Amino acid sequence: MEFEARLRDRSAWSIGDRCSAAKTLELLSTKTVFLVVRECFYGTSRFDDFVTRVGASAPAVSRALRQLESARVVVRTPYHEPGARPREEYRLTAAGEDLLPVFLALVQWGDNHLQDGHPPLAFTRGDDGRRVAVTVTTADLEPVSSGDIQIRANK
Repeated sequence: MEFEARLRDRSAWSIGDRCSAAKTLELLSTKTVFLVVRECFYGTSRFDDFVTRVGASAPAVSRALRQLESARVVVRTPYHEPGARPREEYRLTAAGEDLLPVFLALVQWGDNHLQDGHPPLAFTRGDDGRRVAVTVTTADLEPVSSGDIQIRANK
């Protein structure tokens, strides 16, 4: 990546707490938070199932869900099973669904660099079984590498 001319002197400017990458990492700052998001993508919606599948304590999962709810990544919806008290389940919002490429990019990187050629899961398109891949492209789907990107000030 290369900065446009007026941004090349990095000591002359700072995006500080406005940095989108830093804000996203702050939101997804713990393993538990990220694994709760993973479980939402996998279809988990009930608190006890999150605790079991994430492998974290109930208080840690509760904190993660509150954090994701306050960021509008998940929303609570009521449900009631016969003979049981009313409860709530968690669903991804549109903002949560927008994390799909982030989630899949991390999985893809891990598959390629940490699994010794044997990833535990394959992500495929349901209707035809083709593998899903995350790539960086221009808006018209032309492939882009980091060396092709120029960072500009947003007006």
